[in-house]
Amino acid sequence: MGREQQIINEKIKKLKELKEQGINPYVSESNKKNTCLECLKSKIGTNVKTAGRLMTKRDIGKIIFAKLKDETGEMQVVLQEGETPKDKKDFFKKYIDSGDLIEVEGKIFKTKTKEISILVKKIKLLTKSILPLPEKWHGLQDEEEKLRKRYLDILMNDEIRDMFIKKAKFWNTIRKFLLDKGFLEVETPVLENSAGGASATPFNTHHNALNTNVYLRISMGELWQKKLMIAGYEKTFEIGRQFRNEGMDAEHLQDYTQMEFYWAYANYKDGMKLVEEMYKKVVKEILGTLKFESAGHKIDLSKKWEIYDYEKMIKKQTGIEIYSASEKDIKKKLDELKIEYDPKVDKWRLIDNLWKYCRKKISGPGFLVGQPVEISPLAKRKPEDNRKVEQFQVILAGSEIGNGYSELNDPLEQEKRFERQMQLKKAGDTEAQEHDKGFVEALKYGMPPTCGFGVSERLFSCLMNKTIRECVIFPLMKPEENKK
Repeated sequence: MGREQQIINEKIKKLKELKEQGINPYVSESNKKNTCLECLKSKIGTNVKTAGRLMTKRDIGKIIFAKLKDETGEMQVVLQEGETPKDKKDFFKKYIDSGDLIEVEGKIFKTKTKEISILVKKIKLLTKSILPLPEKWHGLQDEEEKLRKRYLDILMNDEIRDMFIKKAKFWNTIRKFLLDKGFLEVETPVLENSAGGASATPFNTHHNALNTNVYLRISMGELWQKKLMIAGYEKTFEIGRQFRNEGMDAEHLQDYTQMEFYWAYANYKDGMKLVEEMYKKVVKEILGTLKFESAGHKIDLSKKWEIYDYEKMIKKQTGIEIYSASEKDIKKKLDELKIEYDPKVDKWRLIDNLWKYCRKKISGPGFLVGQPVEISPLAKRKPEDNRKVEQFQVILAGSEIGNGYSELNDPLEQEKRFERQMQLKKAGDTEAQEHDKGFVEALKYGMPPTCGFGVSERLFSCLMNKTIRECVIFPLMKPEENKK
């Protein structure tokens, strides 16, 4: 029998004994009055009552030292002969183990080593644990186990715990920024008849009550929010989950949180100004500085944001003239640079693979502009060059961290672009967009000039300098029986 199983057996034995004595090891009531942090800040001699998880226990005979942890931090509790009632000390010694959730009451005092502690007078078992905690100094070592048992990773690793507090602050800062700018927060459908608003492969399912096939949304209500612009709202945004049935890597997941805003009577240049202001606000709030490192790049958001031209950047780094190069030329260059690509997609999707290669070398901060109309079917053409659209993408740490554009509001051109996308879909491009006839009909009533922008939690992972999967509190995992 292994050491871990011995510990489990001992805990189960104690559990049984407690029940036999009429002691409930899983009570519903706690009278916690103080957090650990409040206890640590209390004056010597103050009576406190707190509760949390017992992380360690050290019994040296006449005195027992233990560490109690709650959401606010960790502090020492002490049970001492002559100070702690004998029955309480004996109960703690016999039945309480590391991992158990307990409530303690006592006075704040300083030990001989000057550590602020609670001298325990009363103790109550709230929850008896059965499985032992990971070793304090080693924790969970296997990366997949950390993600699968995230609750233990958070419990044992304060850095991870603090990261998810920062993530909540990240989204709340974006929300507050937009609300302060007069934007209305809205909710749009997660289940859609047509997966629109982005170029991505959707998840599909069946709606039994309506007896129809539906998709999980691939954008944060882009087409719905633009219908709201038609309805007369002028500033809307949504923060929520969206889903793309595609590959996983350091920057991509199948379900993740995204924010999108839509701003009537504004264009992509207005959007760039607002987005730069928003990013600076968010980063300062989360990191306390505008300077940070991510993916090997040093970034300073306080310096002037550069403007990168799509056509010129590809020409500079690869020698490819995107408008004159043939599909054969582009594939040859992709092969030469050892860039993976889908041979079934059209020339412009191949060119976008070239851009993604070029992007990795750019630290930012800056905006990518001048994208070809073929890769942005929902963006408005540039009046000075009809081959390109009024689009802007935030470039940070070699990655695209946000995307926006002047929204196409010409219903006849939108219909033609949707038809082109459907041709690409029939030719095998699973990421090509659907033809949303309802959206085209809505456009025919007239949508004002509008700027739309979206950013996902990729920005947060960039700030944390971690993969996006590490920054999801409970990422989707293969069932353990299917692991290989």
